[in-house]
Amino acid sequence: MLEERIQRQFQDSAQLKLQAITLLAEPIAQAVACVATALSNGGRVLACGNGGSAADAQHLAAELVGRFERDRPELAAIALTTDSSILTALANDYGFEQVFARQVRALGQPGDVLIAITTSGDSPNVVEAVRAAQARDMLVVALTGKGGGQMSALLRDVDVHLCVPHARTARIQEVHLLMVHCICDGVDWTLMGDPEDDAS
Repeated sequence: MLEERIQRQFQDSAQLKLQAITLLAEPIAQAVACVATALSNGGRVLACGNGGSAADAQHLAAELVGRFERDRPELAAIALTTDSSILTALANDYGFEQVFARQVRALGQPGDVLIAITTSGDSPNVVEAVRAAQARDMLVVALTGKGGGQMSALLRDVDVHLCVPHARTARIQEVHLLMVHCICDGVDWTLMGDPEDDAS
């Protein structure tokens, strides 16, 4: 029955999130620290990904520039997925693998953070963006799944790898969105304190 299939989707998603808590809580906290430190020092966050991961990159940037769950000063974040003129020019002139890397080299500065999102860890344009960020002395926070793919071998000790322990793209993306929200909440908490303290 269709309803049973839908129920299984909910159950599978919930079970994965519960199973991943222990594995991901510490590296998410490390990612929060990287992002909060960069923003506190006048740096910015660049984010990239393809398809659903592009949507996650844009979601993250929107929450930081706008707000997450409470008002605060705007935070510097750019999704590298949104300018169709830049994307099509770079893809046409340099190949699709370079559409994010050239933007990273143009916009990124030492101390900035690249949020690189790829469910497989193997997206060539995201991998090239990571290489470009590392060459610019930026920190990298990689959101992956399926064991991390090429990305797992590329990351340095100073980078943060948030690898969802699952092989199905839909489940990985669902946890990626939760991690995006955790990062936004954690950055607000780090920079502004606990809202419950304000209420008391």
